[in-house]
Amino acid sequence: MTEHTHAPISVDEMAHAFEEDAAPVDLSPYAIEDWLTLIVFWGMGLSVFLQFFTRYVLNDSFAWTEEIAANCLVVVVFLGSVMCVRTMRHIQVDLLYRFLPRRAVRPLELLVDMIGIVFFAYIAWLMWRYLEIVGEERMVTVDLPRGIVFYTVFAAFALMFARSVQNLVKDLKGPKTVRELAQDELHAGGI
Repeated sequence: MTEHTHAPISVDEMAHAFEEDAAPVDLSPYAIEDWLTLIVFWGMGLSVFLQFFTRYVLNDSFAWTEEIAANCLVVVVFLGSVMCVRTMRHIQVDLLYRFLPRRAVRPLELLVDMIGIVFFAYIAWLMWRYLEIVGEERMVTVDLPRGIVFYTVFAAFALMFARSVQNLVKDLKGPKTVRELAQDELHAGGI
């Protein structure tokens, strides 16, 4: 077994370590969908905690907490996808970009951007059609319309479409594409 040795530190040094000035907090990279996702995530967390507490502590669970948590999870996933589209954080295969010459990579990235725009527009349209069919359904355990969740998913796809268009515009205007900027940030450690 390997024994780790650390440089001794005094109590006084430890106490003064907390007096260092913290770097200023930069909230500029976050957009409205990030904050909405955070709020829904905390709502889901509270619902799961309430479910756990009522089931295992009070031995009388609230049935509605499971449905609320599941619906919150759906909303978190789709609103989180908007964040991923905006920051180009979706899983993608970029190995091909590394082996192609630079003059071939940029048109390929623009083509991928346009395919993404068409995809999100089509899915948003399909979601709108789906809403026309089931938008008035009610939740099982809570007397609320399920359309709340469906409209949120529709809004998320519409936002993914808008963020994809925004990324394409940035790609056309800037010297580097949004993908390249995301890769640079990833390699710089600014995840």
